[in-house]
Amino acid sequence: MKIVKASTLAPALASSLAIMAAPALALEAPVAAKRAWQETRHGEVVTDDYYWLREKSTPAVIDYLKAENAYTESMTANIKPLADKVFAEMKGRMLEAEQSAPLRSKGYYYYSRIEAGQQYRSNYRRRAGADNAYDPKAPEELLLDRNKLAKGKKFFAVEGFAVSPDSRLLAYTSDTTGFRQYQLHIKDLKTGKLLSTTMPRITSLAWASDNKTLFVVQEDATTKRSDRLFRLPLGGKPTQLLHEADELYNIGVETSSDGKYLLLGAHSTDTNETRLLPADQPKGEFKVLLPREKGHRYFADMRDGQAYLMTNKEAKNFRIVSAPLATPQPQHWTEVVAHDKDVLLQGFSLYQGFLVVQEKSRALPRTRIYDFAARNWKTVQFPDQVYAAATLGSAPGSVPADFDARELVLNYESPVAPPTLLGIDMSSGQRREIWRKVVPGYEAGKYETRMLWATARDGVQVPLWTLAKKGVARDGKAPLLLYAYGSYGMGMNATFSARNLSLVDRGAVYVMAYIRGGNELGEAWHDDGMLMKKKNTFTDFIDVADYLVKEKWTSPDRLIAEGGSAGGLLMGAVTNMRPELFRGVHAAVPFVDVMNTMMDASLPLTTGEYLEWGNPNEKPAYDYMRSYSPYDNIERKAYPAMLVTTGLNDSQVMYWEPAKYVAKLRAHKTDKQPLLLKVNMGAGHGGASGRYDALHEQAFQRAWMLSLWGITE
Repeated sequence: MKIVKASTLAPALASSLAIMAAPALALEAPVAAKRAWQETRHGEVVTDDYYWLREKSTPAVIDYLKAENAYTESMTANIKPLADKVFAEMKGRMLEAEQSAPLRSKGYYYYSRIEAGQQYRSNYRRRAGADNAYDPKAPEELLLDRNKLAKGKKFFAVEGFAVSPDSRLLAYTSDTTGFRQYQLHIKDLKTGKLLSTTMPRITSLAWASDNKTLFVVQEDATTKRSDRLFRLPLGGKPTQLLHEADELYNIGVETSSDGKYLLLGAHSTDTNETRLLPADQPKGEFKVLLPREKGHRYFADMRDGQAYLMTNKEAKNFRIVSAPLATPQPQHWTEVVAHDKDVLLQGFSLYQGFLVVQEKSRALPRTRIYDFAARNWKTVQFPDQVYAAATLGSAPGSVPADFDARELVLNYESPVAPPTLLGIDMSSGQRREIWRKVVPGYEAGKYETRMLWATARDGVQVPLWTLAKKGVARDGKAPLLLYAYGSYGMGMNATFSARNLSLVDRGAVYVMAYIRGGNELGEAWHDDGMLMKKKNTFTDFIDVADYLVKEKWTSPDRLIAEGGSAGGLLMGAVTNMRPELFRGVHAAVPFVDVMNTMMDASLPLTTGEYLEWGNPNEKPAYDYMRSYSPYDNIERKAYPAMLVTTGLNDSQVMYWEPAKYVAKLRAHKTDKQPLLLKVNMGAGHGGASGRYDALHEQAFQRAWMLSLWGITE
């Protein structure tokens, strides 16, 4: 969604900002000046008084954002003691010094550790013992000291992380702005020195078997579309091998599970294609496995000369087939996992002796294991009503698990159970606990979680789950935070979140709704919340809120809504549609200026999202999107209290979307409820990168919610 492009707007914008400072300590709300801007779209003359806020390099824009921050700080000065208290609670629920579970890969055990007072985890490894067991006495190797790398920087994040096949070199990518533009670095793990080989804007990478050649994908500097594949010899110059010309597609490179092939995937919202290159032939050519076919989504992996494909051909919720690599066409397919209209096949992992499939049924995950030798299936069972479980196919830092592993590592958690790593013997099905996250002071028995189903206006059943302290009265008086996302077919999970305990411990109920647009009930659930059915996402959220009020979980004056990114679009839409239903709304990095963004193909991610939202260059799609775009549907009426948060360096939803939204909303709203914009001037889409900095942001947001509920302690 979203980047600023060079603009031809007049540079003299100093007069565009009018801020009225009150003589008292409390500031008055900033007033962004209106500057005429027009564009004709499908015969409609569109005006945008705040278009000038896109000019990030203009001092007046930065001054305006700083003024909004100053106003927010002034308006929330009274909750600072509460925010400090919540921060202390959150900090108290984590081990300040913590080490992850060591997991084996190619003769080493990899893990991460963070020390008290540090903002970031660092990566380590130890050589495996003679019996391949973890040896705590083996010398420890520091792979990546993230705190040292982050020193003096407002933001720091590592994305790519790949150790060479001979375990000597580490290729990783890092971002120091929050804009998610990652620079490639290669470290010699024996000497500790960085090699001279580097490249900017790398989004994925994979090693060839020779330990001297990397294959990397680079994104476009303006559109941020991952569109170019390079062969990069260490110490040499990169050679471009492929340019993906279709603007609807992104590409990515990875290594097959057996390590024998490099896989180059091209993907759009509704179509995929895979190309293969033997990993021991770095100077070879990537060959298409199955050519792209509109509407065919498939994902490939390799084992024993066979291609395994998770495909949606004649299988809406996907199935798995296998075929010889030499003849992968559909007529040669052998079905391995059949399609099930009631079960979504989310992914699969291949091992030498086993196939692991991750599924979702009625909004709950399920893991099944196939033993190639015994030719039987085992299902990993969990008794809980609400939970999340996912295979951990890689050691910390994206180091791949051994292909010959016989133990599956599974991460299990629930809203009342902190994360636990389980080792599942794939032959016997026996399990062991590898690691459990320690949450100081936490007593699981004090809380309860439930799965519920709300009936939407068209009769569809929408799943949701609740987290509350035991004994909370169902009398309509409980404070309640309702969260949802509902886009891109990205299903939400019932995970553990220590940050919400500061709300729940004070009597609030936390609810997550699985509204249409995600994939919690299969691919059709996504289809019914995208393109010309997108409004189902918004009405589902409203219907869930009405259900919670009707069932006396809460009442409108005690109900706060929260969503981020595409979930921020949800917040803007439902606030326009039913403002009286909510006491407050937190819209995080919200995609609210839908039409201006989607009409500008030069912005990051825009064209690739035509298949999710619609192509506004087509009149029917334009009219439909225009009818729900939050920025375009602000009216003169009362709105709930709102906190809008963003980052100046956001690459997914540009800062100017929430900034413009707040400016316009403030000029139209007829109520006196607070409208606050809080901009992190040194971060991007995910907010602060350091763990303590992130806790401060979360504590402020939770304290703001508590204050709306009248909770001050």
